[in-house]
Amino acid sequence: MKRANYFNIEPELMTYLIDQETLIKQKVEATFGVTIWELLKLRASQLNQCAYCLAMHSKQALEYGESINRIIALNAWQDTPLYNDKERAALALCEKLTLSQNIDDDFYLVLAELFDQPSLVTLTVAINAINSWNRMVKMFKPTVEFNER
Repeated sequence: MKRANYFNIEPELMTYLIDQETLIKQKVEATFGVTIWELLKLRASQLNQCAYCLAMHSKQALEYGESINRIIALNAWQDTPLYNDKERAALALCEKLTLSQNIDDDFYLVLAELFDQPSLVTLTVAINAINSWNRMVKMFKPTVEFNER
């Protein structure tokens, strides 16, 4: 069943999401680099089972220089040495926010030791943004385009 084309139906609303992505990218690049942002997008999309976003962000992560091994291992990031402490904390935050889990004071203190306050705000907005995109895609189901070899 073909569903609504959300970009065509509400372009003004979609412009806000696109503009948010542009601003987040600028903040993330300046703070911790684009690859961590792509990892967060991929992890949230895994948790939300969003195939469209997984296809898109796997491709983008590779274009930004992320390794195929880190993309493949992302679903088991806790069990591999491929990620540094900041990435691990960001991925843990991504999982907690995506799954609507509590951010307790102990975990917040861990985050605060690794990231300054502006970085924590940026991370939170970035995670919220990909979750918003995942929900748009889950609702309207655009065609998934994986590159096959």
